[in-house]
Amino acid sequence: GDSIATNMFLLGYAWQRGTIPVSLHALIAAIRINAVAVEANIRTLQLGRLAAARPDLIAEATARREPTRVRNEDLTLDALVERRAQLLTDYQNAGYAARYRRLVARVQEAEQRLGMGSERLSRAVALNAHKLMAYKDEYEVARLYTSGDFLARLRQQFSGDVTLQFHLAPPLITRPDPVTGKVAKRTFGPWMMPVFRLLARLRGLRGTPLDPFGYLADRRRERGLRDDYEALMQHVSDNLSAANFDTAIALAVLPDDIRGFGHVKDASVAAVEKRAQDLRRAFDHPAPVAKAAE
Repeated sequence: GDSIATNMFLLGYAWQRGTIPVSLHALIAAIRINAVAVEANIRTLQLGRLAAARPDLIAEATARREPTRVRNEDLTLDALVERRAQLLTDYQNAGYAARYRRLVARVQEAEQRLGMGSERLSRAVALNAHKLMAYKDEYEVARLYTSGDFLARLRQQFSGDVTLQFHLAPPLITRPDPVTGKVAKRTFGPWMMPVFRLLARLRGLRGTPLDPFGYLADRRRERGLRDDYEALMQHVSDNLSAANFDTAIALAVLPDDIRGFGHVKDASVAAVEKRAQDLRRAFDHPAPVAKAAE
């Protein structure tokens, strides 16, 4: 579960395959000189060698491991909704989570009225509504850094004194390059942790007139995507039928195609919005369902 260790694992793999013109003794000596997570890095290097020499042993070992993450497909719909609602409570508050529950319940009722015995639409809305409601803004970045999980992972991966540096592009003081349109990140020292703690406590301001970040174009877009999706799913639940059921699911999963940040996200949003227009027309004017021959 340590993504940083991947580098050392691949180094061991490459060395065992004969593509690193350095002796094993020199590699291990360099790890010891670096004096950071020495034993863990040596063990990971050797595991990489083992993966190259005996991949069957690595496959057997990973197959025996207990799953460390709960998969969405393993959860019932109620458990999935409850899990995502709890995440939204942490993200904002209980009222925000209740808004999410109401939307999923409305779609679920409409799906049940069809009598098809399906939860596909409800599950799609449960996942994608959460994605749009929990957009990663300044408050959420601050909360994730200060929730305790981040520092716990640091302690697991690094030993000794650690100096933190954060590479950020604060929207209020950073402007995109006029030629490329990309925003260059700036480096901030460990004094950002108290700033993060303050921001995390102020997340109740999110979306209110007192939110200093709420007037930024990116944040207005995030709220617009969320609100448009909520309105669309309400329309879907009010007009759902067997004839447009598959189209409803296609509409519900559209947010899954929204990826990245900045200009990358802008491009994916434009493509999704175009697709949504076509699907909305197909949903509102479905082809009649063919009747079985008697």
